[in-house]
Amino acid sequence: MAQYKMHLLVCGGTGCRSSESDLIIENLQHSLREKGLENDAQVIKTGCFGFCEQGPIVKVLPDNTFYTGVKPADAAEIVAEHVLKGRKVERLLYKDPEKQMAVSDSKHMGFYRKQIRIALRNCGFIDPENIDEYIARDGYAALAKVLEEMSPEQAIDVIKQSGLRGRGGGGFPTGLKWEIAGKNKADQKYVVCNADEGDPGAFMDRSILEGDPHSIIEAMSICGYCIGATKGLVYIRAEYPLAIKRLQIAIEQARNYGLLGENILGSKHSFDIELRYGAGAFVCGEETALIHSMEGKRGEPTVKPPFPAESGYLEKPTNVNNVETLANIPAIYLRGHEWFASIGTAKSKGTKVFALAGKINNVGLIEVPMGITLREVIFEIGGGIKDGKKFKAVQTGGPSGGCLTEKHLDTPIDFDNLLAVGSMMGSGGMIVMDEDDCMVAVAKFYLEFTVEESCGKCAPCRIGNKRLHELLDKITLGKGTEEDIEQLRNLSVVIKDTALCGLGQTSPNPVLSTLDNFADEYLAHVRDQHCPAGQCKALRQYLILADKCVGCTACTKVCPTGAIAGEKRQAHLIDQAKCIRCGACIEKCKFSAIIIPSTKI
Repeated sequence: MAQYKMHLLVCGGTGCRSSESDLIIENLQHSLREKGLENDAQVIKTGCFGFCEQGPIVKVLPDNTFYTGVKPADAAEIVAEHVLKGRKVERLLYKDPEKQMAVSDSKHMGFYRKQIRIALRNCGFIDPENIDEYIARDGYAALAKVLEEMSPEQAIDVIKQSGLRGRGGGGFPTGLKWEIAGKNKADQKYVVCNADEGDPGAFMDRSILEGDPHSIIEAMSICGYCIGATKGLVYIRAEYPLAIKRLQIAIEQARNYGLLGENILGSKHSFDIELRYGAGAFVCGEETALIHSMEGKRGEPTVKPPFPAESGYLEKPTNVNNVETLANIPAIYLRGHEWFASIGTAKSKGTKVFALAGKINNVGLIEVPMGITLREVIFEIGGGIKDGKKFKAVQTGGPSGGCLTEKHLDTPIDFDNLLAVGSMMGSGGMIVMDEDDCMVAVAKFYLEFTVEESCGKCAPCRIGNKRLHELLDKITLGKGTEEDIEQLRNLSVVIKDTALCGLGQTSPNPVLSTLDNFADEYLAHVRDQHCPAGQCKALRQYLILADKCVGCTACTKVCPTGAIAGEKRQAHLIDQAKCIRCGACIEKCKFSAIIIPSTKI
């Protein structure tokens, strides 16, 4: 086997692949061959590095040089300069916006500085399609340790003492969940990995499966040993083709190495894994709905108890954990429960992976210790708001969470603190909004999603959320009343108290949180028929600034209703009664003379 002096790690996650990272890999390999360097440097396709805003990324080891925004045409220069001559390609280095200088080592970038990577420890570092690279990073050592040194009860106790809580949104103690499933006796039990990631803007689980699939296989096998299960099922949405492909490769490799199947590592433990595909229904993230879907039934939740640990898949005891929860398991056994419990807060141990998106400079996948503040995440790791605009809100927990404001920026992020301020951890979506976002429209957007994704089984969710959406639609059209605002609040409380499952019970959270934190915006919509952010089209008004209008008549020519009048070389006017708010005039004006005022004309 060749001993390479240098390794070129190229992001092969879905995001970078869409920006031709596969072609970058091909070009790097071609350039190495062309220069006769194929035995000196190796190109490795990895999973996601996390810094999606700067992708595609190429990282060079051992000097840890971090190239960003790489294009296929850059491959030849990287090989000719860096690999052959040992000179960094300065123009491809990350530019620190604060220091106004190039940074070559990712350790010194603000994006990574406060991150602690446990669930993401191998993502961006190993080839996810090569089991040997996973093993070289202590892969399957945790499984061996558990099988050789621990009874199921002892192994479960390690997870209990670590304080690991479920990362799928509920935050239930993982060790306790395993213990309950282990105590229920049956001739067959199941371990289920919930990879049905449905939150808008969320890509945490997908990235782990794409970048480190063996960690999930190892964790599921350990769980199987602990609870007495011999069969594992991964429920994954069919919209994740790359994650599915890499998981299939990893399962086959593990079988070939004797790490799945009968008598694993010479023990009495037998365990194997199959995939089950979902059609992308958000409600199937709820474990009972997920189980029904795997059984070929309609994906609807059921009343609990019985819980899946007692009667789950095929009415057998079943343990369900999401991808991120399982990704933490091998590290806990190898480094000890004390180490994991030393990270985070008193009741929320370890780290949390977030998909940071929206109006933020550093969009990407981050893993931070529990207890870090929203301010640190948004303004230090996230690099602040795009285009220097003002921060307005951040939605945590996806459609099930709430919008938090500037007064919440110093809130430590953990399960309990987020619930206390009207939001939730959820699976890890974090969408940042700026001054241009209308919070009534944001609440309407999330309600549209939950109405669409509701299974329709219970009336509070099926009918109640439909009525909520109708009220929000009425308000954004300028037809709402103050009584409608009160009805929004009352109906939201009823839905929370009476819906069958977590989807319905948390669906009013975006409405309630925006009502609490942005009451003035709701009142502006109903009292003044005005959207302060200018986002609600029906309430939008256009104004021509007389001091900027040169009377070029470009706007009059594109106005479909003849709402704009004025002589050539004189300031024009807009007839608000005729204006249909199409925006054609503002797009055509070359002098920035047409604006959407923040107050009603």
